[in-house]
Amino acid sequence: MKYINFKNRTNINLLVYFAIIVISVVILTILDMNKYEYSYAISIIENSLVFAVVALSMNIVTGFTGLFSLGQAGFMALGAYTTAILTIPAASRANVYYMNGILPSLENLVLPMPVALILGGLVAALFAALIGIPVLRLKSDYLAIATLGFSEIIRAVIASPMMDKITNGSYGLKSIPGFKSSIECFAYSAILIIIMILIINSSTGRDFKAVREDEIAARSVGIDIFKTKELSFVVSSFFTGVGGGLLAMYMRSIDSKTFQIALTYEILLMVVLGGIGSITGSIVGAFFVTAGKELLRFFDEPLVIAGNEIPLFRPGFRMVIFSILLMVVVLFFRKGLLGGKELSINNFFVRRKPTKELSEGGV
Repeated sequence: MKYINFKNRTNINLLVYFAIIVISVVILTILDMNKYEYSYAISIIENSLVFAVVALSMNIVTGFTGLFSLGQAGFMALGAYTTAILTIPAASRANVYYMNGILPSLENLVLPMPVALILGGLVAALFAALIGIPVLRLKSDYLAIATLGFSEIIRAVIASPMMDKITNGSYGLKSIPGFKSSIECFAYSAILIIIMILIINSSTGRDFKAVREDEIAARSVGIDIFKTKELSFVVSSFFTGVGGGLLAMYMRSIDSKTFQIALTYEILLMVVLGGIGSITGSIVGAFFVTAGKELLRFFDEPLVIAGNEIPLFRPGFRMVIFSILLMVVVLFFRKGLLGGKELSINNFFVRRKPTKELSEGGV
């Protein structure tokens, strides 16, 4: 097999990624042109794209920095509610806040969707910066418990009566502007993923990885461990908040029950299944989990063969099949589908050039 130098491999990978983007845009354009016929497929794709953003944002703090944080649902809730509150049309707000009304200062405040998404991310990042000061001094399971508790506190506060005039309490929010097309959803997701890739491959990203590998060694070369962890936590939370805003756009209506603990576990499943510390693994994991659960939905419908109903097929059976598939994947891919590596052309068709020692028969 022909050896290709690093520069050529990088150029080939960039061309392949560009081709994937172009092909994706073409496919999504065709689907949008026939959106009534392919509405179900469009819905699955949009949902997968949203969770690809959130999964990669979780991987920044978990896979690339080595911090076991389980606060994603809380940060998504902050981003989703901020985005929804700032984008619900003014004419619809009376119907949304029909029980207790809305704060006068918010009654006619409507912002463009990109601005609202960024503000949602900033709100999530602000809370992350505040709680990161005490909780990031904790280790492993203790950090996970602390961030999980924070997530539940956020959810409880959102649904509390004292927040009725802002979040509409337990009644939730509706009439949220959705994606005009799947291309819009793809554009938002692609931009966010590209920015995260640039951060991961920057000097800041290398600091994250250094902390993950060995804190003592990282400190010895001048890396401030706590500041690096705090920055990773804040960056991850910002993109998680924006992802929450995208989820609000996708669902068009949200309430506090949307952001239960199970949501964080589902995102963690995507990260682990795709490969901890793998950018493309997070994207693959998001599509695998989101699309997989939908494509297996026929297992929930009764199966009739030759006039006889098979009792095994019943509501909820698809999750049994999906769980079995996950077990099989984990057994054969113990480090995830991509095993912490990236989905690139050289991993499939190009071998590394052997070192001088190996080529001469050395050890």
